Amino acid sequence: MSEERYGSWGKILRVDLTERRTWAEELDEATFRRRPGGRAMIAHYLLSELTPGTDPLSPDNLLIFAPGVLTGTPLSGASRHAIGARSPLTGGFGEAEVGGFWGAELKRAGWDGIVVRGAAAAPVYLWIKDDAVEIRDASHLWGKEIMETEETLKAEVGERLARVCEIGPAGEKCVRIAGIVNDFKDIAGRAGLGAVMGSKRLKAIAVKGSRQLPLADAAKVKEVARWVADTLQEQHWAFHNYGTGMGLDGYTKVGGMAVRNFEGGPFEQAADISAEALVEKGYRVKMEACWACSVRCKKVVKLEEPYRIDPKYGGPEFESTAALGSHCGVGDLAVISKANERCNALGIDTISTGAVIAWAMDLRRRGILPDAELDGEPLEFGNARAVLAGVEAIAHRRGLGDTLAEGSARAAERLGGAELLTTVKGLEIAMHDPRQRTEYGRSVRVSYATSPGGGDHLLAHLPPRSMRNTVGMCFFLRYDEPKMLDIVNAVTGWGLTQAELTDIGERALTLARLFNDREGFGVSDDRLPEQVTKPHVSGVLSKVRLAPDDLAAQVRAYYAGRGWDDDGHPKAETLERLGITEYARA
Repeated sequence: MSEERYGSWGKILRVDLTERRTWAEELDEATFRRRPGGRAMIAHYLLSELTPGTDPLSPDNLLIFAPGVLTGTPLSGASRHAIGARSPLTGGFGEAEVGGFWGAELKRAGWDGIVVRGAAAAPVYLWIKDDAVEIRDASHLWGKEIMETEETLKAEVGERLARVCEIGPAGEKCVRIAGIVNDFKDIAGRAGLGAVMGSKRLKAIAVKGSRQLPLADAAKVKEVARWVADTLQEQHWAFHNYGTGMGLDGYTKVGGMAVRNFEGGPFEQAADISAEALVEKGYRVKMEACWACSVRCKKVVKLEEPYRIDPKYGGPEFESTAALGSHCGVGDLAVISKANERCNALGIDTISTGAVIAWAMDLRRRGILPDAELDGEPLEFGNARAVLAGVEAIAHRRGLGDTLAEGSARAAERLGGAELLTTVKGLEIAMHDPRQRTEYGRSVRVSYATSPGGGDHLLAHLPPRSMRNTVGMCFFLRYDEPKMLDIVNAVTGWGLTQAELTDIGERALTLARLFNDREGFGVSDDRLPEQVTKPHVSGVLSKVRLAPDDLAAQVRAYYAGRGWDDDGHPKAETLERLGITEYARA
């Protein structure tokens, strides 16, 4: 395209696996400015090109890889990309975010996104080297775990520094809680998008780029990058030294951490599974970074005994630690680290995996499924071997694992125990207890209830967070809103106002809401599961119950703030203000 532009190329890679062809879709600058990546790009294609009611595991579903306008720029935090589809887990707006290097490499190859439709007759992978795109046979990769897949592909394409995203055995078997992994350890885990990729028989996408993204104000971008490095100790010390999962002992004391299927109460081994304990026990060997980031908040664990853990698979962050640990009553950090490694190797979401296992443990404890076991291990809270067995059985669909691989909401239709579910819109909620009496606790209640994809813990229901999702910026970087405005304008040259930047997040949220409206979701789906509204079994929250009427009032207030009516439908004037009226007609 002839127009001068910054932060983007104006090209979307379109792939039809049924017809086995690829082509470039061109986007003019004005169009890209309205939906500059992430959630907004995903929602656009789902609303515009996906027939309502499409089976998520059919060839007709779309799988969308959506970096943001900042992804791949030389800034700390500018590593994120989102992946979306109609979720096979929820049937609604399916979205997962991930960092690492793959999204940046795709942008460096000259592409602003990928939209995949159809299904290959036999397993394939995509090989993208700048403008050259090939659909190649992947039959020899089918069945392989993540590390072997990625290493084989890098050798095969002859590019040691190629970046690969792929599915493991869980995605191949269309496990509805499977994710898409890049760089061995970074996983777009939520919403079951690995199952969509598996249903299309798309094993992997390997990318190598050679371009530098053009920047409108390179000096300003460099200044911001230097600010992060210079203020590292002041702004990001905790993340740089420990990553997520610090201070878990204190967090359980305020009732913040998921414990035994959210029954609550203290978890006596919380300190033993914290980020600090990883260091003290010598399990963590170093910290690593995503693309261009000086914070380096990613844990790397290496063990030989009692379990061998390959450091290429990284280490457990807070969500994984809680899901595979306290949620299941397990306080053994070596087991948690091993279970995290196996989830990454098999390509399965740690949050939903831990939650499904914890829910099944509750069924056994209450006599609903008294003989529940996975690979011969009884599903009892505190049984560490059951967690390890559960990861394998679910990913490979063995025994009871075949039912649990459908996600806990679908499993409850067969097994009972719906009253013990911890799902919103069919997605297992994340590991922060919404009953905690903290500012974050109040926010996460509404986030779990109203986020487009279900029980999201990253406060993605808020316009500033939705904006970061859309432009490809990590939430952990402590850029305030004025600095985010400086960053976006320095990269793009758009000259946005603060209100226009906020509108990017509002627009993305509203588009996702329109998709869920179209697929039959409504105000009755914006609620918390009963299991996380009851008082804790003991401890500081043993007398705290979340009243449904109070939560409903908070949800209505949230709707009003978004310009939606009392039933959660975006108002006509809101659609007009955001410039998206045509999507409502679609």
